[in-house]
Amino acid sequence: MGKAIASALGLVLLITVLAGAGVGGLLAGFGGTNTQPSSTALADIPAEYLALYVDAAATCPGLDWSVLAAIGKIESDHGRSTLPGVRSGSNTKGARGPMQFLLATFRSVVAERPPPKGGAAPPSPYNAHDAIYTAAAYLCDSGARDGRNILASIKSYNHADWYVSEVLSQAQTYAGNSVFGADNAPTTAALQAINYAQGQLGLPYEWGGDGPGDGDAGFDCSGLTKAAYAAAGITLPRTAQEQYDTGPHVPTGQDLKPGDLVFYGSPAEGIHHVGLYIGGGQMIDAPSSGKKIRIESYQYPGDDYTGATRPAGG
Repeated sequence: MGKAIASALGLVLLITVLAGAGVGGLLAGFGGTNTQPSSTALADIPAEYLALYVDAAATCPGLDWSVLAAIGKIESDHGRSTLPGVRSGSNTKGARGPMQFLLATFRSVVAERPPPKGGAAPPSPYNAHDAIYTAAAYLCDSGARDGRNILASIKSYNHADWYVSEVLSQAQTYAGNSVFGADNAPTTAALQAINYAQGQLGLPYEWGGDGPGDGDAGFDCSGLTKAAYAAAGITLPRTAQEQYDTGPHVPTGQDLKPGDLVFYGSPAEGIHHVGLYIGGGQMIDAPSSGKKIRIESYQYPGDDYTGATRPAGG
């Protein structure tokens, strides 16, 4: 059976399951996100869980179902994990249920935004319906509403940079570029650059560093952006000043897109720093000596942000 036929049959079967469960059909369930699951999502996510991810995400404008699904995959393999805390008890950090909530956090969110009928009474973190709706509410209140700061909402769920990276990568696998929003969907080259940079999170900043592939322990800022775009088949010059001069420049006032390079300093006095923008006001950055490559806001009080370029086009 061809991949396209198999994917189409899987979609028809899923629509049938969801309609039978009273969801109202797959396409209606996606609401404002207007996305459909990839063949990988159809094969990997149990139909009842996908229905919950879709419906729960619809309660938060700007939250794509794929982000919820990615968290569900990482936390418990959509409830299939047999590790302690998924179906009963808790793990070593006190987390429980398919979305791995701390009990105090779960109760706090439920008190403010109780899940709709259809779960346990009272709501339980072990109940998939309750856990997924509560996760959507938590993400929504942490920055996902109206797409304001998806990355910050993910990081609030787990404060590790590697976790944000894994959620984004998994969400992209499940629903392509939808996690970024239609207007800000990155090009293929931008995604390749971002994926490369995500793989360097946690490496040390090293002045003049070009990364482990060149015998260095880490990168400096422009070494990282150069290597990231080299992975996408785009050659950039070595220094932040040269990369800024190369352009093409994003017009002042135009929204940034994932994959843009963001620069600090001034055209007149010199550019001294560059980061890789990944959406939601965040960048992957090799900050300075003694620090590690990390995800952080691209603008902050006292910064000297001066503009952006778009090496990947689009």
